[in-house]
Amino acid sequence: MRRILPWLGPLVLVGCQTVGPTWSELSGAQYHVAVMDRRPLVVSKVDGESTPLHSPIKIAPGRHEIVVESLRHGAFRAGYQERLTLDIEPCKRYYINAQYKDPVQPDYTPVVDEVEPIAGCRSGLG
Repeated sequence: MRRILPWLGPLVLVGCQTVGPTWSELSGAQYHVAVMDRRPLVVSKVDGESTPLHSPIKIAPGRHEIVVESLRHGAFRAGYQERLTLDIEPCKRYYINAQYKDPVQPDYTPVVDEVEPIAGCRSGLG
């Protein structure tokens, strides 16, 4: 039994990795709160597939089509969708937010508010 236990840990960890040792992340959380008319979003789809409700969302690096949805803004309901295509670098977390034209209209443009490195991710590039 003692000889089996040291090998069990790595096997369990391998089973938990769904993206791999190199991954990227998307988040709709608001990063810069001082930017006027910038608000958080929901990242609802990546490459046509629905995403989990939690954030950040792990994805493989590369080019991806992303669908985002607005949250409630002014008197307008949530759920206005926009699409964007991003070239996602390995080991980076992308904060995608809504940049509204003004404080009351529902029209917005999705923007990459911040990109930060992911601790513990190995890009294999260095």
